[in-house]
Amino acid sequence: MDKELENLSDAELFKLMSAGEARTVKAFEEIYTRYSPRVYAYCRRYLGNREEAEDVFQETFIRFYNSRQSIREMTNLGAFLLKIARNQCINLLREIKRNSKFDEEIYIKHDDRDENDELLNLIKMAIELLPDEYKEIFIMREYNGLKYNDIADITGLSINTVKIKIFRARERIRHILQPYLSEMSK
Repeated sequence: MDKELENLSDAELFKLMSAGEARTVKAFEEIYTRYSPRVYAYCRRYLGNREEAEDVFQETFIRFYNSRQSIREMTNLGAFLLKIARNQCINLLREIKRNSKFDEEIYIKHDDRDENDELLNLIKMAIELLPDEYKEIFIMREYNGLKYNDIADITGLSINTVKIKIFRARERIRHILQPYLSEMSK
């Protein structure tokens, strides 16, 4: 990777990428290197399925690359990429829901190959049981570490609404896990 590009800000990289300069691909590669783990983790946690997450992850970066000419200035590249990923996740879930006979199967997915720890599996299950409106915001906050105002920008909700939904998501998870935690503490 070009050491000079590593020192550029996100805005500078995006400008270089969108200006049609000879180093467009190198600038894109640096952006990909910076943000791909975060975007993939978001997709994986939101969708709960590795294959679907990989598809959405790839589509996110394709759409980002293709949008470089239509956007003049980039102020928050991380939030922009997560917004694209979020929209792709929502679109995929809508498509699955449309094609599925059993809606419950969409939201209760288990991929226990990666996690053997019982508590982690319970937490994962509790998150999967959250309604989408809580799940996506909870994942953005707790797994991606986004600030409330970034989540508000991505989702188009007010900051207060974001805070309320995160609080309610935590309460629901606590409620779901309470019987298991009580049993485990015995």
